[in-house]
Amino acid sequence: MKRVLLAFLAGFLATLVFHQPVLWLLHNAGIAPFAPWSMTPVKPFGVPSVISLAFWGGVWGIIMIPVIARIRSEAAYFLTAAVFGAILPTLVAALVSAPLHGKPIPKATPGLLITGLSVNAAWGIGTAIFFRLFARRK
Repeated sequence: MKRVLLAFLAGFLATLVFHQPVLWLLHNAGIAPFAPWSMTPVKPFGVPSVISLAFWGGVWGIIMIPVIARIRSEAAYFLTAAVFGAILPTLVAALVSAPLHGKPIPKATPGLLITGLSVNAAWGIGTAIFFRLFARRK
């Protein structure tokens, strides 16, 4: 149970500390069409969008950590985290989350592809870093 909590916390924090700053960079470079750290309320509870996103980052952390935790090679550990983050959450956001929220599946424009892959790869690396830090403190 402690491992699940640490994985959730790692993913939650990685959203705020890794994902959102990369989104900020891409938004300021004119690549990302939306701004980071959005405080727009999300249905049904009205929590700020960034907190909802961080919550789902925590859920993804619970999913990703068992996949990467047994990898012994440092390079492979972080590469797998980056690839997992870049691909799976990006696909789920586009193909599952958008339709569930009544939005069309996004068109694969270069800006959206760069944004989705980059921010989620950063999230994956951040989650891996935080989890390692938390796991070492036990």
